[in-house]
Amino acid sequence: MKILHTSDWHLGQSFFTQSRKYEHQCFLTWLLELIAREQIDALIVAGDIFDTGTPPSYAREMYNQFVVDIQQLDCRLVVLGGNHDSVAMLNESKPLLARLNTYVIASTGLALDEQVVDLPARDGNSGAILCAVPYIRPRDVLQSQAGESGADKRQALGEAIKAHYDSLYTLAIAKRHAAGGDLPIIATGHLTALGVTKSESTRDIYIGTLEAFAADGFPPADYIALGHIHRPQIVAKSEHIRYSGSPIYLSFDELSSRKQVVMVEFDGAERKSITPVDIPVFQPMTNITGSLAQIEQDIKLLDTSGERPTWLCLQVDSDDYLSDLQQRVQAMIDGVNVEVLQLRRVRNKQRQMLSQQQTETLAELTPTEVFEKRLEMESFDTDEATARAERIRARFAQILSEVEHQEVNV
Repeated sequence: MKILHTSDWHLGQSFFTQSRKYEHQCFLTWLLELIAREQIDALIVAGDIFDTGTPPSYAREMYNQFVVDIQQLDCRLVVLGGNHDSVAMLNESKPLLARLNTYVIASTGLALDEQVVDLPARDGNSGAILCAVPYIRPRDVLQSQAGESGADKRQALGEAIKAHYDSLYTLAIAKRHAAGGDLPIIATGHLTALGVTKSESTRDIYIGTLEAFAADGFPPADYIALGHIHRPQIVAKSEHIRYSGSPIYLSFDELSSRKQVVMVEFDGAERKSITPVDIPVFQPMTNITGSLAQIEQDIKLLDTSGERPTWLCLQVDSDDYLSDLQQRVQAMIDGVNVEVLQLRRVRNKQRQMLSQQQTETLAELTPTEVFEKRLEMESFDTDEATARAERIRARFAQILSEVEHQEVNV
């Protein structure tokens, strides 16, 4: 039995106004080729199929077409709801997709036996038992009590989630015994486990007031496929508890790690191997930090011969005071096959101001100097933002003048 674990597709995402349609289509095509080549029996998508609860029509079309295409490969598809997904939207096509060997579990507000799925192998016999846990909403597993403190609520919720996993695992054990006892048990989840490394694109989610779930609350399943965290990683030093991560880079700070899906192979109930499979990069992206001169030199060294422009995040760390920074950068990349999606000023002046605090007091500064020092801590990177800064200065000068005039009259 071969299982493929992926998550956090975020179909329909807009990235600094850029569509990810091309990348997602490339990924889905590559994924289908991998499934066919490796003879995968079941694909698990551990939440966040879509980026929003109301995805654009093209994202829905990609999802529906993928369901049709994977069905032709004799591979079962399991779709779990994530915190970005709409329960109602996923459920609206659930009966139809069931006819196409696709299991949709959008929420835990179902009968427990509907959340324990028998995954058949290619020969039609049972291949694995799945405890299908999507993003958990507190109302589905816990009834709040009046008078509870915040700590009491967090503890009660953590225990309720653990109890939910235990209930599903108990049912899975019973199913395994009924089938002869030689089947692996797989569990899923869409949450933040304690100790994981996040990225800028990962939205903090709370299950009620619970920020993270302790790994010892998971059942002793043979593999636990998790979603929500976009960096692929092992949880609690346990090889069989993993985040597959998102298939494409959803923020620039994720570029330090390769994107992957995880292939898990079983021989009966025995786990034979866990193999991360690197996903090709379909859209070139890079981070560049330094002075304007360093950034210009690094851009010249980029391989921009591909059809798609390289998306850039530029972090200026020594010329950040320049008011025409954006115009200088635009002139720098003119004629180069790149697009600057993010331009950041690294705030050296903030650090300088902090170091001056020991020797400089408010009594030594004029009101205008204090105001300008505070304004320098903000970012005004665009023409519109620069104009806004000038309006703020003008308004401050007007208020200061009025205050000084009142003091003279008094």
